[in-house]
Amino acid sequence: MTDHTGALRLDNSMKLLARGRLVDATLSEKDYVIERDRLVEGAYPVYGERARGARVWDADGNEYLDYILAYGTIILGHADPAVTKAAQQEIEEGFSITLRKRTHIELAERLVRIIPGAERVFLLKTGSDATSAAVRLARAYTGRDRVVRWGYNGWHDWAAQRPGGIPDTVRTQVDTFRYNDLDDLREVFRRHAGQVACLLLMPFELDSPEPGFLQGAIDLAHEHGALVVFDEMRSGFRVALGGAQELYGVRADLATFSKAMANGWAVSALTGRAEVMAMVGQTHISSTFYSNTVSMAAAVATIDQLADGTVLDRVRRLGVRLQSGLTELVGRHGVPARVRGVPQMPFLAFTHPDPGRSRAMQDAFFAETTRRGVLLHPTHHWFVCAATTDADLEHTLAACDAAFEVAAKVA
Repeated sequence: MTDHTGALRLDNSMKLLARGRLVDATLSEKDYVIERDRLVEGAYPVYGERARGARVWDADGNEYLDYILAYGTIILGHADPAVTKAAQQEIEEGFSITLRKRTHIELAERLVRIIPGAERVFLLKTGSDATSAAVRLARAYTGRDRVVRWGYNGWHDWAAQRPGGIPDTVRTQVDTFRYNDLDDLREVFRRHAGQVACLLLMPFELDSPEPGFLQGAIDLAHEHGALVVFDEMRSGFRVALGGAQELYGVRADLATFSKAMANGWAVSALTGRAEVMAMVGQTHISSTFYSNTVSMAAAVATIDQLADGTVLDRVRRLGVRLQSGLTELVGRHGVPARVRGVPQMPFLAFTHPDPGRSRAMQDAFFAETTRRGVLLHPTHHWFVCAATTDADLEHTLAACDAAFEVAAKVA
């Protein structure tokens, strides 16, 4: 782990960042990163060299326990040997051969078997691909245009968080609502009666659904003739093998998956009822690289390791221990903070009533945990992977203990 006795050296990261800002559009514009994805400037590594298991090494050779995990794409651990072997074998056999390969069917069969309500599967590449495809199929199926959504659903026109370059005619066809508030959702449907094609939502983000909320939202949408789409990019293959639908005992018409499904490899899936999925024949959704099977082979290998539930149970138990330890530390140090999230996707939110003080405490805490070799995100929930050990968890809590001391001095 990074030596915590001195300042964290990030010289190579900063040099690479300076080079990148000359050529990389995502680095040359300061405001590219949205607020909820901001790290502590100057305190976090920017460039990495390698990763394995629960660890990542930056361009300066510093080692970290990784709880960002490529924003949740890693569930088994970085560079999992079985997943790597499956991908390498697919590469050696040829993975872009014009013809479809058996791997495509094998992955689709697993998804139909695992995902509640999945009768057909459309394999794509990214999460934004899958959620946008779901919206298009819902519009084709219902003959309606309006979308009601909640959560982070991708970067395409109908879901982008910033208005630049997006026609008003697109933006005005999309509504949102307050999570866990069925009355607010009911009012949205009332205002746009007969116009809503689909309700698309993440089943949860930082806060769990209140009892009856998800089923109530599904019932409301169906009552108004709209389809329901679950965006399970983060929850899928992490909170349960069948995602949030399995965990909470509910069923959407369509559901989208990516991230942990292939332990970091780029593949996504739209699953759902056969009659809705049949709309692929009445619209156009395509890409040259959708049939690339390397990521599909990685997904098959990942799902097979998750299939008996022991890995996901370990991830849950690790998350419970982490959240319990953090809650105890918050109480001991008397710092205004609250542990949030489900165990597999925990988070620590600073809650000082003065936003400026809260941000200062947050930055001090996360700068210190990073210096001590624990990579936690300040503004986006974290993720736990199966490669994390009990010793890793103890080191993490020790680093957080020290970081709370630093944050308390800011208060």
